[in-house]
Amino acid sequence: MLYRDFKGLSLSRLGFGAMRLPCVNGDDATPDQDAVNEMVDYALEHGVDYFDTAWGYHDGQSEVVLGRALARHPRESYYLADKFPGYDLSNMDKVAEIFERQLEKTGAGYFDFYLFHNVCEMNVDEYLNADHGILAYLLEQKRAGRIRHLGFSAHGDIACMTRFLDAYGDEMEFCQIQLNYLDWEFQNARGKVELLSSRGIPVWVMEPVRGGKLARLGEKDAARLRELRPDEEPVAWAFRFVQGVPEVVVTLSGMSDFEQLKANVETFSEERPLTADERAALDEVVASMTSQHTVPCTACHYCTSHCPMGLDIPKLLEMYNEAMVTGGSGGFIPSMFVGTLPEDKRPSACIACGSCAAVCPQQIDIPGTLADFAERLAG
Repeated sequence: MLYRDFKGLSLSRLGFGAMRLPCVNGDDATPDQDAVNEMVDYALEHGVDYFDTAWGYHDGQSEVVLGRALARHPRESYYLADKFPGYDLSNMDKVAEIFERQLEKTGAGYFDFYLFHNVCEMNVDEYLNADHGILAYLLEQKRAGRIRHLGFSAHGDIACMTRFLDAYGDEMEFCQIQLNYLDWEFQNARGKVELLSSRGIPVWVMEPVRGGKLARLGEKDAARLRELRPDEEPVAWAFRFVQGVPEVVVTLSGMSDFEQLKANVETFSEERPLTADERAALDEVVASMTSQHTVPCTACHYCTSHCPMGLDIPKLLEMYNEAMVTGGSGGFIPSMFVGTLPEDKRPSACIACGSCAAVCPQQIDIPGTLADFAERLAG
């Protein structure tokens, strides 16, 4: 197992994510305890020492099932991470109640790592609202030894992350972001890494294979990678890319079966850095993926000065492209972002006057694209 140092701790570079555990009869709310026990045992035996769960995973059962699996091992043999669920605004005044319940559910006694969960445009104002007392309470728990290291995860853009860091950055020891070779430029993960690096904050990675998308490439793209590394599957390429980002300490993988765990442990057993030719091949894969069903918006903003509804068209088109690359059904991030907008600023507010399309240098059918986006979000 490969390791990285973090403040004197030796953390496995592969982290065990407990968001996609094997389940009984496919029921997400019923993780298979025996299967999870077997996976946790194997992970620990092969050097994985970082385990990550959260309040909302598996309808609240992830903390319970992972806690039971880990309780069969010495507490000092693993590091456990959990999160405060501020993605649900109704939780903002319940930090003490939720934290105590999380300790009870996991049976861990303390959390080695604890995070503000999913800092984004939807919740950053409330996270920063001192009246909720979230930061003050978590710092109190840290002083009491019930939290060893405090950080945050973020799906928000760089401006949103910067707001959070300007307020709380002195207390943040690490940050978890979505990072993979597709999102390096597509979601500007590169810029997020640079932001965190400038603040001296190490990076934890979530979605290294983008929910499995990078493990299931089209045949043409998969064949291109096989030409260069016949002995590695596309999923390994995704991990090799992340391994090449020096700011990354832990890479989480939500492994849903034993075979995935074994394969990932093998990938993280040795360094096999990507060559320049191999990086170029990944660029070709990204171009292939993003050229399909997306629009070529360059964010020139000519359209916005001609929109009678005052829509932020470039941002809406960015979210449309994200939805299409994710699978075309809306997607988590686009739905989350649009949900923060007032009704009269959403894609559905477009009146299809065509003024924007008339000045678009890329000749994008903007009204048609926004109508398609609105329909997908509604669906």
